[in-house]
Amino acid sequence: MPKSNAAIEGESTPASPSDPAGVAKAPRGWRDYALLLALACCWSSTYPLTKIGLGSIPPITFISARSLIAALFLLAILYARGLRIPTDIKAWKLFAFQQTINSTIPFLMITWAQQFVPAAPTVVLASTTPIFAFLITWGITRHEPATLLKLAGAMLGLAGTAVIIGLDALGGLSSNLFAEMVILLATVSFACATIFGLRLSDYDPMVVAAGSLLFGGTLLLPVALIVEHPWTLHPTREALIATATMGIFSSAFGLMLFYMCLGRLGTLTTNAQGYLRIPIGVGLSVLLLGESVPANLALGLVLVMAGVAAMTIPKDQYGKWLNRLRGKTPDPAAGE
Repeated sequence: MPKSNAAIEGESTPASPSDPAGVAKAPRGWRDYALLLALACCWSSTYPLTKIGLGSIPPITFISARSLIAALFLLAILYARGLRIPTDIKAWKLFAFQQTINSTIPFLMITWAQQFVPAAPTVVLASTTPIFAFLITWGITRHEPATLLKLAGAMLGLAGTAVIIGLDALGGLSSNLFAEMVILLATVSFACATIFGLRLSDYDPMVVAAGSLLFGGTLLLPVALIVEHPWTLHPTREALIATATMGIFSSAFGLMLFYMCLGRLGTLTTNAQGYLRIPIGVGLSVLLLGESVPANLALGLVLVMAGVAAMTIPKDQYGKWLNRLRGKTPDPAAGE
């Protein structure tokens, strides 16, 4: 069901040709950043939950099951809200394309590449999405300001990710160049998906999430039936719980929050959650799986938070803080 930009963005101003989504002029408050943190928490849970689920459920079946569980969960909420999934071809073309570049293709690429690339370098390579999003925004789409501050934030976040995972992980890079290039292409796909996702801002975020997940799960279901024969599987109770939890928490709520953040914060700021997911994911892995705490976690966390701050806090806010530090009185005429 179509929904206006203003309804999604709160007090945002109307869109303009140079600002198609209207996000560049939208005032940001603590609720917007709380949504970003919630999105990072939802998606960071994928690390330990996937490890538990794949212990006894093969990957295609796992991805299809979690997507369909998430879609059915969101459809039930939409029904209770009195909303319906659109039935026109235009909407479903958008849902299908978005799901393909945001989930289906990049997930399959990374899953294949992980057969040849260890987990630590994979996390570092997959964390380059904000950098690619910046380059595409700056060099091609120009749909929102791509400042040097945001680029510096992306680089700091990537450095923090490498420190948390372990700098020795970088020593394993280039051992299988083709597989590593596949991972980088997958992150480019993720970056394109955050930009293309702005075209879905006319729809309620829950509608977009439900439609995309329903398409993705249905698309993979026959593949899972033919290749993995799920009726012959004997999944553990833990794997089933992980699949259901990931479907509802990571996929349903996560994708809905993702489109809400796109509408409120724009693509570059929304991509900053990718760095927040690293320390949160490490913490969940320690809590749920009993993994050891990385020795460089504190330093990496400082770099990650500095990078996220540079990517998310508006430029004019930095100016206000600098003025306060210098003892300057805010100018009411400037809106401070």
